[in-house]
Amino acid sequence: MDVGRQQTTADRKHILIVDDDPVALKTLRYYLQENYKVTLISSGKSAVDFLAKYTPDLILLDYLMPVHNGAAVLKEIQSKVETKNIPVFFLTGQTDADTISECLALHPAGYLVKPVAKAALLAKMEEVLG
Repeated sequence: MDVGRQQTTADRKHILIVDDDPVALKTLRYYLQENYKVTLISSGKSAVDFLAKYTPDLILLDYLMPVHNGAAVLKEIQSKVETKNIPVFFLTGQTDADTISECLALHPAGYLVKPVAKAALLAKMEEVLG
């Protein structure tokens, strides 16, 4: 970026956050809105619908959601040519071995446990986004 040039919203990477917890959505938006364009979605089904029209640069995806959980959403993302290369981080409060194994078997770009510290989240995202 040029020195003295402000980054516009159009220049920012687009992050899609999918979580059924409104507090988590607001917290993550607060963490990211200064540096990224952020879209908040509260269900897996709505996320899939969104991805049919838009391609974010990275997705933060809650694992435990009603109807269409994070694993189902990630499988759908990975099955489509248009979305399969979007990095997806599971962001979840689930810490049991079975859940972690299921998530990691899907080969997400990352797995973060909520609540996640802002610095840790930004560092992980920078690793993937550059």
